[in-house]
Amino acid sequence: MNNKNYNREDEILKLAIEALKKNILLHLNVGPLIRQPHHNFDFLPDMELDIEIDGKKIRYCTEIKNALTRTDIMFLRMHKQKLPYPILLIAKYVNPLMAERLLNNRIEFIDTAGNAFINQPPIYIFVKGNRPPEAPGQVQVNRIFKPTGLKFIYALLCNPGLENKPFRDIAAKANVALGTVGWFMRDLRELGFLIDMGGKGHKLVQKNNLFERWITAYPEQLRPKQILGHYKGEYDGWWHKKELHNLNAKWGGEVAAAKLTKYLQPEIITIYTKAEYLNGLLLECKLRKDPAGEIEILNQFCDNDENTEYRDDVNWNYRDQAHPILIYADLIATGNQRNIETAKMIYEDYIVRLVR
Repeated sequence: MNNKNYNREDEILKLAIEALKKNILLHLNVGPLIRQPHHNFDFLPDMELDIEIDGKKIRYCTEIKNALTRTDIMFLRMHKQKLPYPILLIAKYVNPLMAERLLNNRIEFIDTAGNAFINQPPIYIFVKGNRPPEAPGQVQVNRIFKPTGLKFIYALLCNPGLENKPFRDIAAKANVALGTVGWFMRDLRELGFLIDMGGKGHKLVQKNNLFERWITAYPEQLRPKQILGHYKGEYDGWWHKKELHNLNAKWGGEVAAAKLTKYLQPEIITIYTKAEYLNGLLLECKLRKDPAGEIEILNQFCDNDENTEYRDDVNWNYRDQAHPILIYADLIATGNQRNIETAKMIYEDYIVRLVR
């Protein structure tokens, strides 16, 4: 992680600790930060932190967030059991609704407004409703984590080595304008995700962190813009024997996950296709438009979302299913516990080798 990110994190941490000291009537000591903890886990916390509250010493794995989303909460809930110490979310601001969600998911947190949830018996603290020191304005989202940049990141994650291809090839894979590739490459370098190796080209690094950032941003920044409509099927379970490869479409979300893991009974049917193929898909599958329908059809935003690395995997059906990263993102975005459990399986079986 680069110095810009460290400085931002240090400032949020400093303000959150100061606010906690002001808002609780307990003796509080904070030990030194331990950066880059070395654990054999796929999910790495930002740092480790020792806190002593009224004589009770606690070591936390911390995750620092400038802007907190529901997806962040789902992601932390999914990974917290993998860590050697309790997770402590340190945020710029946790609004009352988010505070309740964190409480319900047993994710401890502090923020710069003095809101907090600490549950380390006999220490129990829960404070919500404090306003931030300054009115929260519009969070500045880096260009790379806006819709077009997210398509660019997705292409890099799905296609290892793509960062070293000519810009024209990268643009074609990511389905973005050629002129944006240079900007996005520069953004990744500034954020510490891309290293210029001189004559050896570029190297995408910290891929798991980049994947986590993409998973957090995708459901809010990119996914809503891809929805082509909601529909109703002719009968329940119509999708079981239906193949989509000859209709220029792919299963996503719960259906794709069910086919991969045999663990889910899908409630939401997700299909990715392109607008020009939509009418043919609706006709062949006998789908009718229904705003409350269980079928969601989304634009297939990346032209080449398949990776040849998986072609020899007997558990993978390339013809009909979206890339595992996209399936994972669909599952996490639902917030459903069983979907999150299934997402863990897909991560371990298909994604970890791409981002480790």
